[in-house]
Amino acid sequence: MGNSKSGALSKELLEDLKSNTKYSEAELSTWYQCFLKECPGGKISKEQFEGIYASFFPNADPSAYARHVFRSFDTNADGTLDFKEYIVALHLTSGGKTLQKLEWAFALYDVDGNGTISKNEIQEIVKSIFNMIPVEDQKSLPEDEDTPEKRSEKIWDFFGKKDNDKIAEGEFIQGVMDNKDILRLIQYDEPQKIKDKLKEKRQ
Repeated sequence: MGNSKSGALSKELLEDLKSNTKYSEAELSTWYQCFLKECPGGKISKEQFEGIYASFFPNADPSAYARHVFRSFDTNADGTLDFKEYIVALHLTSGGKTLQKLEWAFALYDVDGNGTISKNEIQEIVKSIFNMIPVEDQKSLPEDEDTPEKRSEKIWDFFGKKDNDKIAEGEFIQGVMDNKDILRLIQYDEPQKIKDKLKEKRQ
């Protein structure tokens, strides 16, 4: 069937993705055809990725968050996402196992990639999440988390850290698994609102 550029996934990659994600062979093949249509070169640039996010959040500014998400999935740091990185991203952000999702969340917050999270890194990601929440919706947030600073402080206090301390991956994952409230605070958790908005547009 020729190489992967000609429209067919290699058997090795197919097996790898089937065992590491929830997708079937048929789904992966369909995704691959769509991927090649959008990205004939077989890779997505950071700009294209940001464009995809922008189309999901027309009333907000997701560019900073999209950049961080892109960084966390660009595992070989070549400035592009290949099909495997793209599918793993899709899987983890839509339905990966909790542990996998938390490992990804840690990578997202570990902005400089040094294996620990600082208070500044928490603030940077939380700020990028806030940019995606329309101003009107921000008004209805609880008072102790209605600004990026307050939300960051709440997360940091939960881990009982001093300002210059760091959070290691194991500690981060355990802490979030032990407390559903922290899970809510560290992620962008408005998918239902997005779905509702899309429905409104169709009507």
